[in-house]
Amino acid sequence: MSKFIASPATTLSGDLKVPGDKSISHRSIMLGSLSDGVTKVSGFLEGEDALSTLKAFQAMGVEIEREGDKVTIHGVGINGLKKPVGPLDLGNSGTSIRLMSGILAAQDFDCELIGDESLSKRPMGRVINPLRDMGAVIDSDEGRPPLKITGGQTLTGIHYDLPVASAQVKSCILLAGLYAQGNTCVTEPAPTRDHTERMLTGLGYEVRVINNQMCLTGGGALTATEIQVPSDISSAAFFMVAAAIAPKSDVTLLGVNINPTRTGVINILQLMGANLTLSNEREIGGELLADIRIQSSELQGINIPEEFVPLAIDEFPAVFIAASCAKGETVLTGARELRVKESDRIQVMADGLTILGIENEVLEDGIKIQGGAFKQPTAMIESHHDHRISMSFAIASLRCDYPIEINGVDNVMTSFPNFVELANSAGMSIIEV
Repeated sequence: MSKFIASPATTLSGDLKVPGDKSISHRSIMLGSLSDGVTKVSGFLEGEDALSTLKAFQAMGVEIEREGDKVTIHGVGINGLKKPVGPLDLGNSGTSIRLMSGILAAQDFDCELIGDESLSKRPMGRVINPLRDMGAVIDSDEGRPPLKITGGQTLTGIHYDLPVASAQVKSCILLAGLYAQGNTCVTEPAPTRDHTERMLTGLGYEVRVINNQMCLTGGGALTATEIQVPSDISSAAFFMVAAAIAPKSDVTLLGVNINPTRTGVINILQLMGANLTLSNEREIGGELLADIRIQSSELQGINIPEEFVPLAIDEFPAVFIAASCAKGETVLTGARELRVKESDRIQVMADGLTILGIENEVLEDGIKIQGGAFKQPTAMIESHHDHRISMSFAIASLRCDYPIEINGVDNVMTSFPNFVELANSAGMSIIEV
């Protein structure tokens, strides 16, 4: 699979269940492996990124059984990991390499973390530097993978002020703090997803949260439990936008994670005038879930509040499609983080929108998008092997009069393996070539 051909469609309907949350799936493997006892996970995301984490911990001696979206992890305890026989290949997963760096910086064995071509270009200095401050010894390719981590170091807790709001960096430091002497505290400039803190607490490890600072004390233990992974709001976002822009739509997304550190996309779409409502709100395993109903909407361009940016950082490619279908101008600033994802998501989305006839202006830390009509008679989009770019342009077909070809869609498997099947079941027309 290397190309989507998304043909015009106008109707979207049905009750849809998107795959499990990727962030929580990663953390369930990492923290379940470090726990004492057997952790049972249901709703695990069967995407390549989460499976990269699973395979890496198997390579470090953790017995993990998987049957579909059910995973059983036989924890080895906080100090039970074993030296892998070779480098740990984390594929395309930035979450895996950044969070695991924190855990592996404290082990008594050497290890090497590698990834695919895309991951090998992504900056790791923002986790390497604080880990070195804690006493870790890490070599890299000028701040990029592969990362070579020297074992046998004694880590010391630090108080770290995040220069940029980043859940991955925060989590990396807190995970290293499990092994560090004394207290480790991270202060963030704006709220970011808090799945690490929630899961640590659920596994019996005290995390002290005061305003925008999270602290823990090294030397404790994790106790195995059962974890239910809710549907991923980042995956649900494509269908939220799709239903909002489709001329005829009525879609309900079932059991979606509405953790308050992740709901920026809901806030943004509601500000734009989306016909979006939440129901059946409940809490399972420390995470909040709800069913989300979206119907055809008359969207308006907005200035996106900067406080929503870290709460919607992964959903902006889809939001840009919504902005393209809105009346008036949408302006995003304060989102420099988008430039160092699987691709430069600001520039790559801007290039694709230009091909579709949408006026836009790239800013250093954002973009201006003038809502309009997708006018090109034919369109071929380069996704730069970024799964969220691929899926975002696929949903644009709901407002097109012509097919859209999207190249480099192989990495959709990393986060949403059944995207095409689910989209077509709801009324879209996407084929994989």
